[in-house]
Amino acid sequence: MFKLFGKKEAASPEERLADCRKKRDWAGLSRAYYDLGVAAMDRGDLNRAQLWLHRADTIYSAQDDVYEKIGEKIVDDCSERIGRLEEAHILYNDAPAQVDEKAAGLGNASVRVWGLLSLARLVKLGARLAALPGCEVLGHLGWAVDTVLKSFQERPTEEVLDQLKELSGALYELGDDPAFWGAGSEIDVPGGAPFQVFDLNGMMGVHLEAEAYLSGHLNMIDALSQSQEPPEPETGIIGCVLLPDYHVRTGEGQLEEAPRVRAELERIWSDYEFICSRPSWEAVAQRVAAYKDLDVLA
Repeated sequence: MFKLFGKKEAASPEERLADCRKKRDWAGLSRAYYDLGVAAMDRGDLNRAQLWLHRADTIYSAQDDVYEKIGEKIVDDCSERIGRLEEAHILYNDAPAQVDEKAAGLGNASVRVWGLLSLARLVKLGARLAALPGCEVLGHLGWAVDTVLKSFQERPTEEVLDQLKELSGALYELGDDPAFWGAGSEIDVPGGAPFQVFDLNGMMGVHLEAEAYLSGHLNMIDALSQSQEPPEPETGIIGCVLLPDYHVRTGEGQLEEAPRVRAELERIWSDYEFICSRPSWEAVAQRVAAYKDLDVLA
């Protein structure tokens, strides 16, 4: 009598991702994210297409050998799709555009303070993520916020400026580390799905926008010390605290209707109104202190 064997079921996307992580198959992991992004885009789910395709791009852009294994065909198609997504009316694009529009009517220092308020809201999350292997740099955001705030009123010492430069560089390097995009490390979220460190990848990357903010602030200090016109301030950090990748990856329904997203949008525009009121440095410090204690995932 013949023994019949059923056809092996295809691995689910989650199983495929987990298998690639376990094997440290970074090219396979990037392709898995690419495939998820293509499928999402083809069915019109632009938020998930944005999420997955940018994850694929982050991984193959981080290491030359992964880039070579992926191949030009996938890389070119992924880049082309990301370019098309940049034209879509989704929160990933609309929120930064609205911030830039508002920022255009503010002064240089005011925009930088607006960015600092957003950076302060990442302190508690950064401290929790810093406990994950390879993510220790995120635990220094609180020091960076305090240092930047103080520097608006008095120039930091050269030692402190060097420390800011070192922190800025470490934040940039985090994006190339498998600890960021390959390990699948995560922290618990009360009443919600776990938060992956890779969820910071949205909005060009929280780590990269924090680096850009700090680098821009250092450039401003340098320019002012030489009686030069300071460079235009970076605004990307302002929208990063929306953490859209987390909400798209774990949620259902409209991204804009997610309670945490709506709460953060309210804080962004509340900060704008606060800045327009020309607050004292004491008032700014009080708002910063409150934000440093805020858990944006609560």
